[in-house]
Amino acid sequence: MGFISLTRINFLDYEKPIPYERIDAISFKNFRGMEFFQKSLYGNTSFAYIYTSIEYTFEDDSICIQSFFHPSRSYVFNKKAYSKDLLQHELYHFRITELYARMAKERIAKLTSPTESEVEELLVSIKKEENDYQRAYDDDTFHSYVLSEQKKYEKDVDSLLSLYANYSKPKIFINEQ
Repeated sequence: MGFISLTRINFLDYEKPIPYERIDAISFKNFRGMEFFQKSLYGNTSFAYIYTSIEYTFEDDSICIQSFFHPSRSYVFNKKAYSKDLLQHELYHFRITELYARMAKERIAKLTSPTESEVEELLVSIKKEENDYQRAYDDDTFHSYVLSEQKKYEKDVDSLLSLYANYSKPKIFINEQ
């Protein structure tokens, strides 16, 4: 008996997640995911979907928090319609994920002797905030079609990334005496 699973992860052309530090090397060639169901977005057949995440691991005296782009879960529908503007929009989703990873590191760094459960609770909260911001970004820019809003978000996100530049390294130390 065979087992078939419909998944959006392309295991046949798999590429491991890419950390934010390598964002400038990402192109539509890295979007390798598979989309089985959606054929248009608001009537437009030229669209992309990026999957990003904030991952973390605990060590004795530190926590490593990184944002990742997942090539094998991200896709472009109608690959003939590649556009620099569309790629720019999708990569700003990744920048937003990095922004929230940095915000999480800043909040954790301010905690006095945080427990693992406190850190995990904070990260759940940050991921919800990030999701809300991602949704507003797509709504306000109408998935990149409202250029003035797109440029406003780009400016805001770039400014905030600079503001949190001290938290760009993945590892932050906790429980320091």
